[in-house]
Amino acid sequence: MKHYELKAIVNYLNNFKIIKHIKRVENNSIKVEFDKNHTLYFDLTKGSSNIYMIRETVISKNFNAPFDTILQKKLTNSILEKVYLVNDDRVMRFELQVKSSYKQEKLYLQLEFTGIYTNIIILDQNFIVLEALRHISENISSRSVKVGQVLDELPKRDFIPTAKEVENIEEYLYANYDAKEQRELQNLKNIKLKQLKKEEDKLQKILFSLPKEEELKLEAQDTYQMANLLISNIHNIEPYQTSVSVEDFDHTIKEISIPPVQSISNYVNKLFSNAKKLKQKASNLYIEKENLEQKLEFVRRTSQIVENCSTIESLEFYMPKKEKNQTKTKKEQNYQSFVIDGYKIMLGRNERENIELLENAKANDFWFHLQDIPSSHVIVPTQKKDLPEHIIYQAALLCAKFNSPFGGDYLVDYTKRRELKIQTKANVLYNNYKTMKIRVD
Repeated sequence: MKHYELKAIVNYLNNFKIIKHIKRVENNSIKVEFDKNHTLYFDLTKGSSNIYMIRETVISKNFNAPFDTILQKKLTNSILEKVYLVNDDRVMRFELQVKSSYKQEKLYLQLEFTGIYTNIIILDQNFIVLEALRHISENISSRSVKVGQVLDELPKRDFIPTAKEVENIEEYLYANYDAKEQRELQNLKNIKLKQLKKEEDKLQKILFSLPKEEELKLEAQDTYQMANLLISNIHNIEPYQTSVSVEDFDHTIKEISIPPVQSISNYVNKLFSNAKKLKQKASNLYIEKENLEQKLEFVRRTSQIVENCSTIESLEFYMPKKEKNQTKTKKEQNYQSFVIDGYKIMLGRNERENIELLENAKANDFWFHLQDIPSSHVIVPTQKKDLPEHIIYQAALLCAKFNSPFGGDYLVDYTKRRELKIQTKANVLYNNYKTMKIRVD
């Protein structure tokens, strides 16, 4: 942080007389509550330290290291005597009076906004380190930070700080948080978009590498013809023969190579089997191609949704982090899944996944689909319970977001799975349904 920012914040903090509550909320951040209307967050991340205020309450982590025990036990409900910058540098020191069952003592909370040595240090009245966010040994720095040792002051830097006024310090602190969130949101977006681009490139590669239908049919025909020629001349083929000259059906002589096999009849049967598989693959090639194209379109729409996310929470919802060792411990899901308030929402990314969702859904599960428009099928398991209205809305919103190429109003039909009658593949007829209008930005 800049010197003029710290100076303005120090002047602001001297308006308060007590630290009502204090705790670590992130790896490098502490939350200091002065009263019910004034709570500041001090982020001591190396290279990107910050101080900010938040308009809405956010969920924080729980930490139980010795640093956290001392921080909360000693400094909660402490009297704030004054706050100042040590040597008028980027080291903020809180001078505190702490009451215990036996005595009253003076402690210091020192926040050092000093680049790579950024730190939070709790000191007793003799400037002996009680605890610190980062312990620094003499092997790393000439100024060590160790519990039980006196903390040396940082040498005063020879610099002339920039003189600049902060007009409204509270708005400035709120703006600091907004800027921090935007930076984190953009960084997270970049990571997610990179993952999606990698997935898109992978699908494109698979799609482009698919064989041509005519090539598969021709290969099946050649394999079948080879099998017929061999079976017609099987009585002339000696065991372990590596090639044979046979007369083709158009009376031309053809040389056929034979791999090392123990039984020529088994090899011929294998050729017939391969010819059949190639023919089936050629017939079903369009299905595989359609599924890949649908999956590719889903990835692209996910990228659009990620681009439009305005909060980290919404970004994490649409693209949640994978659990550790998920690929090793769990079978890959054949659908996209989301979790809202304990309810799992499953969305098919292509026809194959839509079919699987329909086949595995139970009678009381809820089903969602865009009205009169081809779209993903969305299933919400219910365990025979009614769905809350906000879950119905979120499932309908997901259905619309991932299946609407443009913004606007969309109608989403929903009903119980038992009301569906499957016609062919993922095509269904249904009645006794409700419709929700969804706005997609």
